[in-house]
Amino acid sequence: MNFFKAKNFIAAVALGAFALSMPVTVDARIHDPKVETKSVERKLPTLRERVAETMSKFKPSPEEKIFDAFDSQENFSVPTTVSSADTSIIGTPIATQQQCVKYLLRNNPNPNLKVSAEEIVAYYYEEGAREGIRPDVAFAQALKETGFFRYGGDVIPEQNNYCGLGTTGGGVKGEFFATPQLGVRAHIQHLLAYSSTRRPTMPVVDPRYGIVRQAYGSRTLGKWQDLNGRWAVPGRFYGQEILSMFRDILIQ
Repeated sequence: MNFFKAKNFIAAVALGAFALSMPVTVDARIHDPKVETKSVERKLPTLRERVAETMSKFKPSPEEKIFDAFDSQENFSVPTTVSSADTSIIGTPIATQQQCVKYLLRNNPNPNLKVSAEEIVAYYYEEGAREGIRPDVAFAQALKETGFFRYGGDVIPEQNNYCGLGTTGGGVKGEFFATPQLGVRAHIQHLLAYSSTRRPTMPVVDPRYGIVRQAYGSRTLGKWQDLNGRWAVPGRFYGQEILSMFRDILIQ
């Protein structure tokens, strides 16, 4: 072996040793002149898999309470109403549903409703209990606003609007609701907007709920008389007249 051959041989051996010392990666390309270029690819975990693996390392202890904003319901207490002299908006009913129905039919044997007298009263008791609003007095308010469901003003029966929501007189009809129960729910939610900072337990259907809450902020109205000049204008004795109708319900 001459000098030049020996030199080339040593260089080749050194190059081979260097190549063997290099780390082999899973993405290294293998080239054969007779075959198209191939690559060996490693499947990487997806983002969802990586997040799941990370989160699995932080499992809460069994006694730790997990908060879920979509499932939780705020607990609230409602004071029991024990006297007809109580003028609070929030509370429990004193009158029975049967007394409410009897009072309505005594004053209007044929109420202009899409449901029966018994059903409309039942909706007031269901929605009122859900939000802590006194349903018997709220029903008395509906009777005052609709003239015992005779209507005759700007609001028409097809609106299922039992408290004059959105009407300002002069032919302005106000809000429309798809069903009688939604109309009752909007009425109860509007009362809640005035009397509490707590959001309704059901999705808001009262279009004016946010307007009232934004205007009042942390302030609330506690008594039916506080609605004077606010729910109805001028409404000087608006709350007192509602309470008077409520007390008439009690003697049925």
